[in-house]
Amino acid sequence: MQLDAEVRRDLRGLRRDVADEVARHLVAAGSLLFDEPERALAHARYARGKASRIAVVREAAGLAAYHAGEWAEALAELRAARRMGGGPGHLAVMADAERALGRPERALELARGPEAGELDRAEAIELLIVASGARRDLGERDAAVLGLQVPELDPARREPWTARLFYAYADALLAAGRREEAVRWFLHAEDADEDEQTDAADRLVELGEEPSAEADPAVTGGASS
Repeated sequence: MQLDAEVRRDLRGLRRDVADEVARHLVAAGSLLFDEPERALAHARYARGKASRIAVVREAAGLAAYHAGEWAEALAELRAARRMGGGPGHLAVMADAERALGRPERALELARGPEAGELDRAEAIELLIVASGARRDLGERDAAVLGLQVPELDPARREPWTARLFYAYADALLAAGRREEAVRWFLHAEDADEDEQTDAADRLVELGEEPSAEADPAVTGGASS
């Protein structure tokens, strides 16, 4: 794994040897993020200690803290990165950290804030998924379902976020007591999940259904199905 050119450019304000050291720790943090998040966080914290005034370093520390389950630290670091670098930042990650801290109302505030309008579609979908979960936290099960009924909720579509969106919708339907519809959307999620981002197949087994490579042909519509 290598740092992209933009990150290296941001590190140019540091002394050369310090920049190289920070870069090595950022690369290590990125490489370990999913498999060994605690070690990734240790590397990110070291980089932060050497370059705390650089937005991309604080961003890396925030993401590492999130994956390590250090929710308060993740929020603090990502807020700092936003202050330094501008832009909407990782709103979905921040909102999910708020949920993890037992503050779903704050998660929804982030989802409704003006920065949400600056997100690209992939990030916006992730934020919708988190907001739906926050609605469920608050007992607003029907609202959790409605919040995911967007044009992208179409069994014929395939985008990087498709499997996660279908899965979240199925989960929301199940929580709302709409089991039959939930099964259909877990099937859609399984069919779309080429990269195994979800456990849709396991959820189907739990529901007493047979996982299938093909989505239920009875469902051909989008969010209204």
